[in-house]
Amino acid sequence: MATVSPATVDSAFLLDFLVELLNTPSPTGLAEPALAFTEQTLKAFPELTLTRTRKGALVACWPGQKSDAPRALTAHVDTLGAMVKEIKPNGRLKLTRIGGLLLNGVETEGCWVLLNNGDKVRGSYMFEKASSHVHGALVNETRRSEDNMEVRLDARTTNAEETRALGIQVGDFVAFDPRVEVTDGFVRSRFLDDKACVATLVAAIQALHQAGLRPQQSVYFHFSNYEEVGHGASAGIPPQVHELLTVDMAAIGDGQTSDEYSVTLCVKDSGGPYHHGFSQKLRALAEEHGIAYKTDIYPFYGSDGEAFWRAGGDVAVALIGPGVDASHNYERTHLDALLATTHWIIAYLLS
Repeated sequence: MATVSPATVDSAFLLDFLVELLNTPSPTGLAEPALAFTEQTLKAFPELTLTRTRKGALVACWPGQKSDAPRALTAHVDTLGAMVKEIKPNGRLKLTRIGGLLLNGVETEGCWVLLNNGDKVRGSYMFEKASSHVHGALVNETRRSEDNMEVRLDARTTNAEETRALGIQVGDFVAFDPRVEVTDGFVRSRFLDDKACVATLVAAIQALHQAGLRPQQSVYFHFSNYEEVGHGASAGIPPQVHELLTVDMAAIGDGQTSDEYSVTLCVKDSGGPYHHGFSQKLRALAEEHGIAYKTDIYPFYGSDGEAFWRAGGDVAVALIGPGVDASHNYERTHLDALLATTHWIIAYLLS
C-alpha cells in the first residue's frame, strides 16, 4: 500500500539531514557534536522549546491542541565506537569497544582518534599480524579480539613515547568512518542505528511545520546520548507523559519479517513484550493511513523505551523503526522505509 499523510514529507530534507548527521562523529560519551547539529536544525521551528537534560540529552517540546495526555518520542544520536585502552610499545593503540561494536565489521576501517585538546589523529584499525606475506594462514585463522587488534596511526611513531608526543592519551575517543553512500534510494552507512530514526523525527517535525499543523497532544521529542550502553532514556522523559514511542531501527535477517522498504512495529525484544494496547493503537493508525508496516520480534535487541521502564517510568511504551540490513555492521536501509516511518510518526502525532 502507498503511504499517505496529512503532511508532505520532504525526502530531500530528510536525506540531507541524515547524511550530515551520519558524517558527524558521535560515539557514546562524545555525542555532543551530533546533538548540537540536531539542536541547530530544530531551532528553525519556532513551535519548539529546546532544553537539555543534565545528562546532556536534547528535549524539544511542542505544545499540542490538548495536554491532558502528553506524549514523548525518543531516538538516539550516540553510536558505537571505541576508546584508547593502551598505548602499545610499538606506538600503536589498543582499544576498548563502546557498545556492541563488531570487530570484524571495522577491521581495516579508517578512524579518527579524537584528542582532548580538540585535535584529531588519523589511523586505521588493523589485525596486529595483518600481512599475509609475513604471517601466512595466521591472518585468516585467528579470531579477532581487542587484544590482537590495533590502531595503526598515520603518523611517524614507532614507540609509546612518540605516540604520546602526538597528544594521544588513554581514554581518548575513537570514531570509525561511517562510509555514507546514497544510491537509487538506498542509504548505506555505519550508524544508521539510530541516526536514521533521528532523521525521521526531524523530518516529521519539518513536515508538520510546513503544513501548519499542530500535534493533537503536547509532545516531547527526546534525543538521547547513551542508548548504546543501555541507559540513554532512563532519565529525561517528563513524568507526566502517558505514552513513549521509541523510534529505533528494525533488524533484518533470517527468521525476521522486517525488510529495507518498510517500517516495523517491534512487539517483543530481549526485554520482553512492549505495551500491547499502544502497539494495537499504532497498528490501527498504520492501516487507516495506508502505511506499509511489518511486525517483528528481536531476541538480541533492547531500546531506550525499556531503559525508561527499568528506571521506573510509568508509561506505555511501543517501538517502531525503518528496516536496516546488517545491524551494528555496515548497515543499509531504503528511503521507502524512512518515509514510511516518518508518515507513521506524523499520523501518531495528529491522532
